[in-house]
Amino acid sequence: MVIIGIDAHKYTHTVVAVDAQGRQRAAKTVATTTADHLALLNWARRHDEELLWAVEDCRHLSRRLERDLLAAGERVVRVPPKLMTNMRDAARSFGKSDPIDALAVARAALREPELPVAHLDGPEREVRLLVDHREDLVAERTRIISRLRWHLHELDPAWQPSARGLDRPRALNQTAVRLEGQPGLVARLARELVERLRLLNAEINELADEITTLVEKLAPSLLAICGCGPLTAAKILGETAGVTRFRSNDAYARHNGTAPLPVWSSNRARHRLSRRGNRQLNAALHRIALTQANPGARAMIARRRANGDGGLEAIRVLKRRLSDVVYQALLTDATAAIAQST
Repeated sequence: MVIIGIDAHKYTHTVVAVDAQGRQRAAKTVATTTADHLALLNWARRHDEELLWAVEDCRHLSRRLERDLLAAGERVVRVPPKLMTNMRDAARSFGKSDPIDALAVARAALREPELPVAHLDGPEREVRLLVDHREDLVAERTRIISRLRWHLHELDPAWQPSARGLDRPRALNQTAVRLEGQPGLVARLARELVERLRLLNAEINELADEITTLVEKLAPSLLAICGCGPLTAAKILGETAGVTRFRSNDAYARHNGTAPLPVWSSNRARHRLSRRGNRQLNAALHRIALTQANPGARAMIARRRANGDGGLEAIRVLKRRLSDVVYQALLTDATAAIAQST
């Protein structure tokens, strides 16, 4: 087998081919168009051996390359960047360059036999794109609200709209009435910001409706979890990017950062909260944990506190259990989707 490590960039990809012992056999740098990817594939097939393509897991740079290789029937695995550090340190070469990084990717794939396998994008990516776009619009709305509040304070320090109310039509209508007929540049800019907020609110609400429709179709089991609304479910779907790529619920917990880290001291066995993993997924699970209202969750938290755990420790345990529940729900929805497609 020949393993081809790829260090992906915006305009070029550097590839290094290694044999089963990790010895470098060839290297090449190509551009990032589909035609260049096909030329790279022809170059790699000259080795007349089974090929395994290993790509550093940075999908915003390697998505087109992965798509072209998968369409050609090649097997592609994704190498997390953290696995490359030790491989670079263990190499005889010094410094950091694209060929050194590509060699580290290939050797990391040779050392790690159970890396996630790349596959063509599915509906989960559509959900993620919509969620990311909505979050960008929400961030823009927050910035505009902050600017509008300063203009309103300058116009009339004795009046200000209700806290966190400018994302609602009623508060915007009240603000527009107070600004009507006021002279000056500041008042004009404030009126323009009010109209921009109206448009942003409409776009954000339309995106929320579209996301809800998609999630209800893709993840009914996930939505059935207490405390998991459509937007949280969409975040979980998009960040998970295919639950079947995880071999177990423990691997999924490690990915989302809910698996506790052992911090034993002498003969005292204990664990602490992990700061690793996908923090977006972890935040989604945290929202579910905080909104859990079922008696089982409350009883578990009360029991942990009675045994001496603090509030954060009890939430950590609940999030770990929620990770397993979410994993099973995602598996159920993925199995149902496969059954429907066949």
